[in-house]
Amino acid sequence: MAKSYDKLKTYMDKAMAIKTAMTLFEWDNETLAPKEAGELTSHVIGVLSGEYFQAVTCDEMRKLLKQCGEEGGLSQAEAANVRELSQELEQIECIPQDEYQDFARLTARATSVWAKAKQEQDFDAFAPTLKKVIDYQKKFAGYRKKNGKKLYDVMLDDYEKGFSMENLDEFFSLMKKELVPFLKQVVDDGKQIDDSFLTGDYSEEKQEKLGRFLAAYVGFDFDRGVMAVSAHPFTTNLHNKDVRITTHYTDCMDSSLFSVIHEAGHGIYELGIRDDLTLTPAGQGASMGMHESQSRFFENIIGRNRAFWVPIYKKVQEMFPEQLGDVNLDRFVEAINKVTPGLIRTEADELSYSLHVLIRYEIEKMLIEENLDVEKLPEIWADKYEEYLGIRPENPAQGVLQDIHWSQGSFGYFPSYALGSAFGAQLYYHMKKTMDFEGLLEDGKVDVIREYLRENIHQYGKLKTSRQLLKDITGEDFNPEYYVRYLKEKYKKIYALD
Repeated sequence: MAKSYDKLKTYMDKAMAIKTAMTLFEWDNETLAPKEAGELTSHVIGVLSGEYFQAVTCDEMRKLLKQCGEEGGLSQAEAANVRELSQELEQIECIPQDEYQDFARLTARATSVWAKAKQEQDFDAFAPTLKKVIDYQKKFAGYRKKNGKKLYDVMLDDYEKGFSMENLDEFFSLMKKELVPFLKQVVDDGKQIDDSFLTGDYSEEKQEKLGRFLAAYVGFDFDRGVMAVSAHPFTTNLHNKDVRITTHYTDCMDSSLFSVIHEAGHGIYELGIRDDLTLTPAGQGASMGMHESQSRFFENIIGRNRAFWVPIYKKVQEMFPEQLGDVNLDRFVEAINKVTPGLIRTEADELSYSLHVLIRYEIEKMLIEENLDVEKLPEIWADKYEEYLGIRPENPAQGVLQDIHWSQGSFGYFPSYALGSAFGAQLYYHMKKTMDFEGLLEDGKVDVIREYLRENIHQYGKLKTSRQLLKDITGEDFNPEYYVRYLKEKYKKIYALD
């Protein structure tokens, strides 16, 4: 280990400790914290964010990062940490510290404002806060942009490097061209599927029991992870020995069921990161797109696959004998794959899901690049849902207020969901060449599939980019045609279409 890196590690450890503490506050804020805690907790987060800012931008950190780059002799992991820290320094050093802290306090409060506005279906109550968040993000992107780069491209880089608006416009154009008419064909010409038995008197207690069983079954380690309840299911990781997932409960049992499998997928990624990387800047997922590829891989490619349920469906029936006792496996699998264009992204069927993301992508571009008036958001949102999905929200809670992301300042995040789905499909077709994918699921050997993903993706953290991972695994660069193929093959079969 280079001498400079040895010294750098002390400063890096301090920065990571502060960041971990802020993450823990954010987890608490969304799960267990009382309603009145928000204002004072946001003050604490503001102070901690200032400490983090100082830890990353201090003169000694700058000097040691420069020396590490000049000395060389670093291991792959050490070089990745120097790279990630250098990028973090570059991102935040151009932002005045007082503005950095003010923004941290703002977003800590904004999630509570959003939650209340959503509950009361009152967009006007959230709009002023949202405008402040957008203004800050545009200002920060302006500080960071180089060589005439677009503001939204700067934001997109935070979540998926190498995918600019130019790349995403091409990707989403393919989605529009192929999936919008195919969705209409499925809805208009496909056979009728009954999923009424998924809704009813499913007690929260039994849903939780099922969720814990399924999370453990796919490989979420409860000795190193916990599951809680939140308004919007999410995953938080402190390190690879402490990963936390949440779900929510409704009278639709499959809502919680697939939220759990989805978040377990995120959690399994974080649990699989190597010990020498965890609690370092390189010790997290390669990108948000690759992270979403894993959560949606577990949720859809594994969890909605008939083969997955072959060894465990009887157990599920035993948990819910009144609701599912007379429902055979094929009916259950058809029901959990039913296509019903809806208003809520997190409840969307697999086929229409990326159109929800497309809508958010187009609106974010309008907000950031075209200065769309925030007050017009509910109408724009409703118009786009009517255009792409043929339905219109009746209130803001069903529409523009449904997601937490904008209250957190996460502009540029949403495209990762669609990219992740496409990454997953590409991985799936490659894996089918190297293993009996469905056969393993039917034999209850999810661990073999999970270990393949750990060995080829999870363990590396940020040592490789998403595109590098795809190229190393499949031998190809990103190719969204696999995603279109996957959806069409699957839903033509389910809906008995030619």
